[in-house]
Amino acid sequence: MTETAAWIAVDWGTSNLRAWAMDAGNAPVAEASSGAGMNTLARDGFEPALLDLVGPWLRPDGVTTIIACGMVGARQGWIEAPYVVTPCVPLHAEAMVRAPAADPRLAVQIIPGVSQAAPPDVMRGEETQIAGFLAGRPRFDGVLCLPGTHTKWVHVSAGEIVSFATFMTGEVFALLAGSSVLRHSVGSDEWSEADFAEAVEDAMARPEKFASRLFVLRAASLLDNLRPERARARLSGLLIGLELAGSKPYWLGREVVLIGDAALARTYRSGLALSGLEAEPQDATAMTLDGLVAARSALAG
Repeated sequence: MTETAAWIAVDWGTSNLRAWAMDAGNAPVAEASSGAGMNTLARDGFEPALLDLVGPWLRPDGVTTIIACGMVGARQGWIEAPYVVTPCVPLHAEAMVRAPAADPRLAVQIIPGVSQAAPPDVMRGEETQIAGFLAGRPRFDGVLCLPGTHTKWVHVSAGEIVSFATFMTGEVFALLAGSSVLRHSVGSDEWSEADFAEAVEDAMARPEKFASRLFVLRAASLLDNLRPERARARLSGLLIGLELAGSKPYWLGREVVLIGDAALARTYRSGLALSGLEAEPQDATAMTLDGLVAARSALAG
């Protein structure tokens, strides 16, 4: 049976588009996704991509409100939703931007990202997850870590994003594992927790040795028959250890919550545990939905 949505929640990233049909009580009643991410679309392709996915949920005789977050609001997206500058609350109803749509059934509101002046930094999509988390924990004072291709460390206090720092750890891992000489050594999806832990500690203790330690992985696979799963875990450990060394002012002595893919969050949790910090995991999809609901409520009232 096709659902008619009271409104629609959308998470539109670089590579993927996800949508949920929401009922009047702000609960999801249907879900759909596609590969029509921002990187695959010209500006005039956003409306057709959205209609292809959510068309059956639209009210046939009225307007359906759609709340969207993510790269859909980037400069290369459907329409730019200018950044809100820190310190700031993660969601600003008055700063949402309405996307131009030819179909009269669509009322698409895009959540703006957040920027930081010094040092320069930006986020799009993570602010919605942060808002979702704060909807349930409004008095939280600590750090949210959002691991991913570009991991964010975010200091939150009094309901505001105070400051944040982005680390390109995930992208660097993908480049090294897929395009460097290390691609011959790390071709495995298996894992060695002991090698990961050793590499994290090594990178945190001696970050200046990082570039040298990378080539050791290649040499060890040639000379010592280092297995691919061990090399892959070591590469991940070196990169995450280097990130933890750089982000230490954020997490040291603070409560830390991890919001991200479960497997990746477990890796960060393991790395932090080596420094005696027990981070709390939260589901990224749940936080995104909670944030979109918070945006809908802010817009309505």
